[in-house]
Amino acid sequence: MFRKSSLLMMAFMLMLSIVLVACGGNGGGGEGSPAPKTDNQTNEQADATVPEKPASLKMWANDNEQQLAALTQIAENYTNETGIEIEIVPMNFDDQVDNLSLDGPSGTGPDLFFQPHDRTGDIYLQGLAAELDIPEDKYNEYYDYAMESFQFEGIQLGVPSVIETYALFYNKALMPEVPETMDEFMELAKELTQGDQYGFLVDAGNFYFVKPFITGPGGYIFGGEAGNLDSSDIGLNNAGAVEGGELIQSWVQEGLMPADINYDNMASLFEAGKAAAVVNGPWAIPGFQTALGDDLGVALLPKFSNGEVPDSFAGNKGWLVSAFSENQYWATDFALFISNPESSQIYFEGAGEIPARPDVAEAAVVQDAPYIGTFVEQSQYAEPMPNIPEMSQVWDPMAGALQHILQGEDVQDVLDEAVAEIEDQIAIQGQ
Repeated sequence: MFRKSSLLMMAFMLMLSIVLVACGGNGGGGEGSPAPKTDNQTNEQADATVPEKPASLKMWANDNEQQLAALTQIAENYTNETGIEIEIVPMNFDDQVDNLSLDGPSGTGPDLFFQPHDRTGDIYLQGLAAELDIPEDKYNEYYDYAMESFQFEGIQLGVPSVIETYALFYNKALMPEVPETMDEFMELAKELTQGDQYGFLVDAGNFYFVKPFITGPGGYIFGGEAGNLDSSDIGLNNAGAVEGGELIQSWVQEGLMPADINYDNMASLFEAGKAAAVVNGPWAIPGFQTALGDDLGVALLPKFSNGEVPDSFAGNKGWLVSAFSENQYWATDFALFISNPESSQIYFEGAGEIPARPDVAEAAVVQDAPYIGTFVEQSQYAEPMPNIPEMSQVWDPMAGALQHILQGEDVQDVLDEAVAEIEDQIAIQGQ
């Protein structure tokens, strides 16, 4: 990405990028993905570096009705501004990567596509995503952790569109306010658990939701730091992880929740007024608000005894440019347009997802989306899901381990087996 302080240096770097692209520097098969024009560039500089506009761009968008409606409006705005037509192809993002590996080389794939950030590393290593050059002034408009979550080995591969994590929903009629600490919260949850009413529910067999209870006491997924994770160092069976697993197990053993609790029955019980508090994400707001009305509250996850807010998982979603696109410059320009302030507001109002931009997200909180503020705040404590390919080998073994833990099996033994399975699968993956 360009981070230069003077116009002369900017001009030099932009001219250099042309030479590199002409020499096949990015290997993407197109004209490369130089940074879209910044406000402080002269028209002469822009004319020297901006490729000719294509007649159209193709995007693969997630097949969600609300998202598609918002994107249609955004695409029309882009066409009005640039003259470039946008072809929107609905496709579930779970199917996009496999399809791109076939359609990209054949020339029938998209110019840009929509993905969760945790798939970034695998997508790049498959040769499917182009490297992006994002100007510093644009880069700084997003939450840092959201932009960084689309980096792999120091390479920017996506433009974040939305941020996502979970927090604590509560029923004010049953729990007027949420205690500040986890210990106090659990004591209150036990008092409120009577008969067919529960004080606290979470999808306890889903590693996505219970991750902070495992990492909070000292467990970790991979060693190293974000951007430089070490998949050979797995901390999901250390003493801290075992302590967290025993906490999760105690919820069942002490009668806080049934062993077969899952996402659907948790949500149903909460909507029926049979649960005082549940862990869920912002996507649940419409249903919960309809069911509980003014009794609905949202709070940060209560603090651990060390004073720290639990590090929930952050799942960010955004736009990647196809390595096979012949229009990588304009695809990058459109990706940035999709998440500019005006477009982000349109997408938020239409799709209900939290923008990856603090200006729009925080303005939405002030205006008419008070619940969103809690998720924005919780996201400041959240840990982005690892985006290295090895993360794909974690989910199933941990899901199996949690089921055994909820059934009362020895936590250390269960987690040891899960980590051994993860290590074996990573070894196979690397062959």
